[in-house]
Amino acid sequence: MADGAGVELRPGRQAVADGTRAQQRRPRKDSWTRAQEVEFLEVLSTTCNVSEAARVAGVRRAGAYERRQRDARFAADWDRAIDIGYAEIEAMLMREVLFGSESEEIVLDGEGAVKSRKVKRGRDLKLALQLLIRHRDKVAAYRAAAGAGRPDSPDAVARLRRAMDEIARKRAATGT
Repeated sequence: MADGAGVELRPGRQAVADGTRAQQRRPRKDSWTRAQEVEFLEVLSTTCNVSEAARVAGVRRAGAYERRQRDARFAADWDRAIDIGYAEIEAMLMREVLFGSESEEIVLDGEGAVKSRKVKRGRDLKLALQLLIRHRDKVAAYRAAAGAGRPDSPDAVARLRRAMDEIARKRAATGT
């Protein structure tokens, strides 16, 4: 719904003597836009870095943490973004372990002729491993909570087996 000036109004609550009442309000000038939220979450999912995500989205880092505290949907989206980021780090580490990497550094002299070649193998994975170890418990807890509703979760499989056992018991009782 828009007011006379064409500004989109948002539903809100207004305190009155006997409680609260519904009210249409203009959005705060310092509130996040949907585009900022999407950009923040995209950068967070690729970098796992809240400061960088806030900088790119044009919001305050402290504001992102405040929003996470008061908005459950945003907090869940944040957790999913971090999960995606750490899944990418895990995949990168697995690729590195399985296939390795190699790069060649060529130094040229003043005339453009090759002066020396140096082959570099692998990269230092200590930082990535430290990040994974530091957040392993949090990511595992999030994945366990998110997986509870999945059709292939242990809980869902157990419920399906119980239902199938019940059907088999009823069939045996009726002789069909």
